[in-house]
Amino acid sequence: MCHDLENRVFAWLRADPARLEALALAERLHLADWCLAAGFVRNLVWDRLHGYTHPTPLEDIDLVYFDSRDDSVARDRELETYLSAVSNLPWSVKNQARMHERNGDAPYRSTCDAMTYWVERETAVGVQLGREGDMSMVAPFGLASLLEGKVTYNPRCRNRAAFRERSRRKAWLSIWPRLVVVG
Repeated sequence: MCHDLENRVFAWLRADPARLEALALAERLHLADWCLAAGFVRNLVWDRLHGYTHPTPLEDIDLVYFDSRDDSVARDRELETYLSAVSNLPWSVKNQARMHERNGDAPYRSTCDAMTYWVERETAVGVQLGREGDMSMVAPFGLASLLEGKVTYNPRCRNRAAFRERSRRKAWLSIWPRLVVVG
C-alpha cells in the first residue's frame, strides 16, 4: 500500500515540469541528506485531491538538508543565492542540523528526524531525486493522511498555537476547502 501511495505522488511530480526542474537543480548540489519538502509535495497532493488543473503557486520551495559539519546560516544563504541565480524559483534553504535550537528540541539526527518535529504531519513529506532520475520519499508519518486531505497537528512539535496560526495565515481551507483539520 505504501508503495502505491508513493508511486501516485511520484507520477504527479513527474507530470509537473516546474517541480521536476526544482528537483533536478537541488540534486545538482550533491547534498548528502536532502529533500524538497513541505508545500512542495503537500500542495501538489492537495491540488490533485481538489481536481485543480493548474498548481497553486508555491510561496517558496523548501530545500531541507542535514549537514552537521557546516550548520551556518551563511551556508544556507550561499545555496539559496546559487539556486536563485540559476532559476526563477522561490527557494528557501534550511539546514536541519541547527533547527533544533530555534525549536528548543534536542539536536536532530537527520533530515527525517527533524521533520518529525514539524507542526503538521502532512507538511513533513519530502522527495529527493537521485542521480539516475529515481525518486525517493521522506515521509516519517507516511502519506495516508496527506492523501486523505487531512491537516493534522503534530503533538511532538509542542506548539499548538503555531498550528492554529499557520492554518489561519496560510488560508489552507480557503484554497483547498475539502481539507479536514484534525487537532
